[in-house]
Amino acid sequence: MPDYPVDSHYPYVKELQLFLSGRQLLLEEIPFALAIIHEHVLHGYVRYLPGIVFHDNKYQCQRCGNDEQRLFGSFACARCQKQCSYCRKCLMMGRVSQCTPLLTWSGPEPAFRFPNALAWEGTLSIAQKEAAEKIREAVESNGDLLVWAVCGAGKTEMLFYGMQAALTLGKRVAIATPRTDVVLELTPRMRQVFPTVPIASLFGGSEERHLFAPIVITTTHQLLRFKEAFDVMIIDEVDAFPFTADRMLQNAAAKARKQGGTEVFLTATPSIEWQRECAQRKRNHYILPARFHRHELPIPKFVWCGNWKKSLKKGRIPKKLLQWVLQRLKTGKQSFVFFPHIQLMEQSLPLFQQYHPDIQAVHSEDPNRKEKVQQMRNGKIPLLLTTTILERGVTIPNLDVAVLGAEDDTFTESALVQIAGRVGRSQNDPTGDVSFFHYGKTNAMIRARAQLLRMNKEARKRGLVD
Repeated sequence: MPDYPVDSHYPYVKELQLFLSGRQLLLEEIPFALAIIHEHVLHGYVRYLPGIVFHDNKYQCQRCGNDEQRLFGSFACARCQKQCSYCRKCLMMGRVSQCTPLLTWSGPEPAFRFPNALAWEGTLSIAQKEAAEKIREAVESNGDLLVWAVCGAGKTEMLFYGMQAALTLGKRVAIATPRTDVVLELTPRMRQVFPTVPIASLFGGSEERHLFAPIVITTTHQLLRFKEAFDVMIIDEVDAFPFTADRMLQNAAAKARKQGGTEVFLTATPSIEWQRECAQRKRNHYILPARFHRHELPIPKFVWCGNWKKSLKKGRIPKKLLQWVLQRLKTGKQSFVFFPHIQLMEQSLPLFQQYHPDIQAVHSEDPNRKEKVQQMRNGKIPLLLTTTILERGVTIPNLDVAVLGAEDDTFTESALVQIAGRVGRSQNDPTGDVSFFHYGKTNAMIRARAQLLRMNKEARKRGLVD
């Protein structure tokens, strides 16, 4: 047991508590002298943990959980004077090696309570209220919950009352998302509705990454620096890349949650396995099949357009897609055209610009990506060619969407549902056109359309649409 209270006059006790509590950090990440850190180790408030362990003839990283031997390397280490093995899987977070300790706080956790901190005057729809109540129940009972809510349902607002319940009980909350831009979007919203609560926003290069806060909004990568830190772990867009494909990030989320804590998953497109578990009642879940504005989801049209790749190679936009584009340019209706591959899209851009010079293209490696999306929001770009980079997280009112080559493997069921979800999100413009231009239907296309039809049917059944 520690032999001094955390509010002791002993130097830097409180500072170290706030800095290290719930974290696993490298020595070089801690801005305190080694002598001060070691003194707290001797008194039992700070622990050194091995960065990498060797067990059963295998290495395992204690930060990211990696045990794939091909993802370990070795180097001549100046610290231990030996060939030292290190983890390549989480190298971008700083090198963890055999002789590198991870430091964590082992004293009492910072205590806080924020009753009545929620300062939100908005209202929830009937379905949002039901989902919000399920989330609150999960928080108070330390249960797990999947919220399967259609695109545009208003998932963020549904979190407020569950988060307030957590803050009242002195529980620490993390909202984790695979993408930095979602962190940047959520942070000001949360600070507005919880104005008295310290909130940390964590992403690569964030200046707040060492701030202790009752609410943490973070990319899933930053969870690698935490261990048993959060009573409530909310994972937004749980189906999104890279989280869904990276066991390291899934391990990080599990490690960052306290044992017995609450886990809430938010998604509009759960995996087929999770959909099956929901149907069989093997997973605690709540389905929200309607948007807040009580209009049905737009249903994609399947439009056969022939060998579209051959047309593009000959310098022609497929005839049916061109007709679709010209109609939108004529009426002034903004639109996205999704392409399966960057190279095809960039080769096609000049063909589209023949019909309007302000048409642009955007992709994940585009340094002007954010500026182009903002120009689209400002109405300066009539039509934007895009890859799946804009399948999520972008809301533009009065939008139509086309997918060229919808049969391509790039367009999974999840991606197609998300793409369709860009349309009709605004209360003032709740409808729009979604067209899948293809050279042959795929199971992903059929399942995506069927999922949206099921949601509309369920919404009508429950009286959630007008």
